[in-house]
Amino acid sequence: MAQEVDEDHERLVEQWKMRKLIKNLSEARGNGTSMISLIIPPKGQVAQVNNLLLQEQGTASNIKSRVNRLSVLSAITSARERLKLYNKIPPNGLVIYCGTVLTEEGKEKKLSIHFEPFKPINKKLYLCDNKFHVEPLQKLLECSSVFGFIIMDGNGCLYGTLTGNHCEVKAKFSVELPKKHGRGGQSAVRFARLRVEARHNYVRKCAEAATQQFITGDRPNVEGLVLAGSASFKHELNKSDIFDGRLKAIVLKIVDTSYGGENGFNQAIALSRDTLANVQFVREKKLLTDYMQEIAQDNNKYCFGIRDTIRALEMGAVSTLIVWEDLKMTRVVVQNPSNKEQDALFLSDLDLEKGDFQKDAETGVTLDVVEKVDFLEWLADNYKTYGACMEFVTDRSQEGAQFVKGFGGIGGLLRWQVNWAEMDDYLGIDDDDDDAWI
Repeated sequence: MAQEVDEDHERLVEQWKMRKLIKNLSEARGNGTSMISLIIPPKGQVAQVNNLLLQEQGTASNIKSRVNRLSVLSAITSARERLKLYNKIPPNGLVIYCGTVLTEEGKEKKLSIHFEPFKPINKKLYLCDNKFHVEPLQKLLECSSVFGFIIMDGNGCLYGTLTGNHCEVKAKFSVELPKKHGRGGQSAVRFARLRVEARHNYVRKCAEAATQQFITGDRPNVEGLVLAGSASFKHELNKSDIFDGRLKAIVLKIVDTSYGGENGFNQAIALSRDTLANVQFVREKKLLTDYMQEIAQDNNKYCFGIRDTIRALEMGAVSTLIVWEDLKMTRVVVQNPSNKEQDALFLSDLDLEKGDFQKDAETGVTLDVVEKVDFLEWLADNYKTYGACMEFVTDRSQEGAQFVKGFGGIGGLLRWQVNWAEMDDYLGIDDDDDDAWI
């Protein structure tokens, strides 16, 4: 069981690395058609791809523009060199990106990346362009588990989907149904018949709309369906013969919510937690709820903020490290040229621009920058050395937004109690000192 959990964490970290890489590659731009995107599926042949690159090299030698010709030939040669590192295509396929990209300063820089995706890629691609084509990689990240939600009550119906940590409202409509009591002028039997007829028509409309939203090509486009609402309509819909049998077969759960509409949608996601345990959005909400409860109990088995979290990591006290996936921070290692002492600093973009970190506060000596790396990339590569599990969260949920704004977007659950106030007193750190939080 523990091994499965570790593998799950590793998979999520690999997905984050892939998202980061895709973002960087998609933003890269070059001159002419000097950027090569080469994707080989698992059953591809190295010799066949090498022959393709050899033919392209001959074609590229006829490009009239000298600068563009040399750039393309250089990229193809680089791709061939990367291909020589493999005797056969890896089980999940092979992705190679080579080319000359433009930096922010307008200078040209050669870039060569080759890797095996974290899961099989079935797309074959070879393109020369002024950008890298990352669309097939983006499809790998799309969660295959898509769940549908139907939220019904006396005011209307809402259709939504949940994919990973992304929820989307696909359609909704409102309705006005007659109440149980009229204002006179008609018999009680006739009034009751009209009311039952209106409810029946409403259920029919909901069932027909459900077929339109969740059936594509004679089969459901979602893996499961959750019926929710604040009245008995959801049960009537599930029992109705009008409700499509293909959808009825994939109904996972029927839940009672206090609200209809989008509030009911959010509540239905939370109430379906056990059924949708593997969906990232639910996982994220549960993780952050447990974290908030730990803080509410105030038993010193939690940490937040960059300073305390790094100290807890170095102590080996962190069991689960929680990080906002878009945290903008840089790890900088500086060295004192006089005594060769090194220190690791964790700086925001603003602190990095100011440059005050390069001057020693006590002696005024200018410090040398030995290493500069994105903090999240460093964490993703080194979290295992501290014996921690790493979880990425977003700010899309209410708990996620609170974690980012209130706790700095980084924190953790600890293995044992750590009294940070006593530790600060022992180390002589003043909480009011801004530099203490670097």
